Amino acid sequence: MENKVIKFKDYSFKKHPSIESIQIIEGKNNFPISWLNQQGYCEYQIYLQYMKGIKTPQTESMKKGTDIHNQLEEKFLESAEPATFKEAIEMSKEQKTLTRECFVLSAEDGIRGFIDEIWMMPDEIVIIDDKPGSKAYPSTINQVRAYCLAFKKMSGDERPIKGALRQRGTDNIFWVEEFDKNIEKEIKFTINRMHSLFEGQKPFIATKNPNKCRSCRYQSYCEECKL
Repeated sequence: MENKVIKFKDYSFKKHPSIESIQIIEGKNNFPISWLNQQGYCEYQIYLQYMKGIKTPQTESMKKGTDIHNQLEEKFLESAEPATFKEAIEMSKEQKTLTRECFVLSAEDGIRGFIDEIWMMPDEIVIIDDKPGSKAYPSTINQVRAYCLAFKKMSGDERPIKGALRQRGTDNIFWVEEFDKNIEKEIKFTINRMHSLFEGQKPFIATKNPNKCRSCRYQSYCEECKL
């Protein structure tokens, strides 16, 4: 398998006037795909962090995840060679190609992000997102589905695409799903809900799960918390 470092092209954008990390690309709000994981946990976290600007320190779990991620990236770079996105796509039609930290963007859907790992093979493409545990939650599933959508739009490739979740720091792929038309329709519905939140058309809804509230780093700032 060929290891390729794909360097993304610069793109034009404007900063959103009031929401941190939202970019305006081709006249449309564009948010980080990772927010879908946060949205599935508690939408109100997004409001507190990016609209109210509340900052909290990283948790130990977050720090550990970053360390493992950096170690994997360093190991990958030892044998990887540079390539453009187009070059890697074309190469993979003939031989297996692996890349990490691949930037994808869909201006049409208003999403962007970095995919942890992609296996591009002559007969299929597998989009992998690394997670600390080994359970597929709706929030993590939505995140990898959005990566699949952005990759599909950006590549224009007709090969079957699969989304997968892998336990961070291991080879344990614990969830796999083919990204078909029905799944694409579902994730677009969720993405459109996110845009309606940023445009003020719908309110941010806080979780009703007290266990999530207890472990939330925004608990002391949250007026919706019932604990």
